[in-house]
Amino acid sequence: MKRESMNFDVVIVGAGPAGLSAACRLRQLALESNTEISVCVLEKAADIGGHTLAGTIFEPRALDELFPDWANLNAPVTNAVQRDETWLLKSATTARRIPSMLIPASLHNKHNFIISLGELCTWLAEQAQDLGAEIFTGFAANELSFNEDGSVKGVITGDMGRDKQGKEKDNFQSGMELNAKYTLITEGSRGHLGKELIEKYQLDSDVDPQHYGLGIKELWEIDPALHQSGLVMHSIGWPLAEHGATGGAFMYHLGDNQAYVGLITDLNYQNPYLSPFEEFQRLKLHPAVSRFLKGGKRLAYGARTVTKGGYNSLPKMVFPGGLLLGCDAGTLNVAKLKGTHTAMKTGMIGAEAVFSAMSLNNYKSTLNPEQKIKADIDTNKAESLEHFTLLYEASWVYQELYQSRNFAPITHRCNAMLGVTWFEQNILHKSLPFTLHDCKPDHCQLQKITSSTQIAYPTPDNTLTFDRLSSVFLANIQHDADQPCHLKLADPAIPMCTNLPRFAEPAQRYCPAAVYEIQTIDEQIKFQINPENCIHCKACDIKDPSQNITWTPPEGGSGPNYSGM
Repeated sequence: MKRESMNFDVVIVGAGPAGLSAACRLRQLALESNTEISVCVLEKAADIGGHTLAGTIFEPRALDELFPDWANLNAPVTNAVQRDETWLLKSATTARRIPSMLIPASLHNKHNFIISLGELCTWLAEQAQDLGAEIFTGFAANELSFNEDGSVKGVITGDMGRDKQGKEKDNFQSGMELNAKYTLITEGSRGHLGKELIEKYQLDSDVDPQHYGLGIKELWEIDPALHQSGLVMHSIGWPLAEHGATGGAFMYHLGDNQAYVGLITDLNYQNPYLSPFEEFQRLKLHPAVSRFLKGGKRLAYGARTVTKGGYNSLPKMVFPGGLLLGCDAGTLNVAKLKGTHTAMKTGMIGAEAVFSAMSLNNYKSTLNPEQKIKADIDTNKAESLEHFTLLYEASWVYQELYQSRNFAPITHRCNAMLGVTWFEQNILHKSLPFTLHDCKPDHCQLQKITSSTQIAYPTPDNTLTFDRLSSVFLANIQHDADQPCHLKLADPAIPMCTNLPRFAEPAQRYCPAAVYEIQTIDEQIKFQINPENCIHCKACDIKDPSQNITWTPPEGGSGPNYSGM
């Protein structure tokens, strides 16, 4: 198919903290050196921040470097952490606060802020545009394009205006090719292009399998008498521990009598009857949480996977023609429960590597043929962005991830934040001279139903707890139902012939948006996909035991539209 094309020096896929920081830093360097560098950022959401979801406790270290005067630029980073609590939920009714001295130093939040990551990304996008970057929202980068030598040439946006059968409708618009000298992939956790790049170039050949959690989060307006601006609460134990699963919960008090409440369930859980969504509903019934929510109003709902394998699972971030950055690679510091500052820093380092390579190219253009031959030999690694790895390994983000490399394997074993991690951080102030590993992928963890205990979840009370569909309504989904299904089954027969008998089709439980259902019609069991409910969390792409489900982007602009999240 002949497509229209546009050419840029750099194309960035994803307007999250990594991509926008890369765009800002590139344009800063270009302006400082009076160099022409065209930068294009593609974002599949209709608006910046529309698909952005995180906790978020924000450490401003990278922002301090990117915009030292950010406080004078009206950055939405104002609600400082005032009090930090960690709780062990022992049962459905009991809890014990863990003394601060027993909490690993990385989990202390002094000097951090409670923010909306979507609002921060909106602000970063404004800075990037002011610096000269172009940002296109509502355009999903559906596929990669390649040069003849196998390097990435750029991306191709998705077609608009196809019906469910893939036929062109009256409003059909063909996708566009965006070509670049360098392509930066910053889609966030389990990005579909990042997944393809990792497989194509075997970027993860020397590391542990990546691991993920599913974060489910709500925004509440709570009773002013109960609101404590700047309060940070984390908890471990119940409800997940009751079913042998690991993870943790949080509640963060913002301004304006608002609070975030959420649960992260590690996707290495074993019981196919477990539902992260239902576990989150149970969490809100615990007195340690419900005491703040009673009399309040739920304002928004969302879910997103978290890439949490850390240093041990981090793939190579350099590929021919570009870089894989931020949570798309897995740079979250799970020992801090924070990934925004690390994503931003990798975006900034990526920008510096690209700028160096382009500066060399510009310099070489002034040389005679003989000089160019020598320059080709001297600068080959720089042009291929291999020097990114040197810049990354010399940075504080590398040191953070390396020092916390044992945290994820420890928590996967016993859901403990104490023990080895506490000893490393609070006593030694460095990591132990050995590395723990977790080499079993999340999708391989489920037990057969014959070895599993069924879980009976309570009926929603519609006050503190709710069903999936009423929750999805608060995600403000925009999705034209008459478009091809973006959730692809490699083998449509697999859910019936494999998953259902062995695992009782876990997709209907791990999906937090009622996308997957088992229906009985005329005594026939049917696997039903409701793509219009999808909130782009990517849990299905990760947890499906047969790895039969592949998440791809729907039409640009489709999906949730998170507000204040």
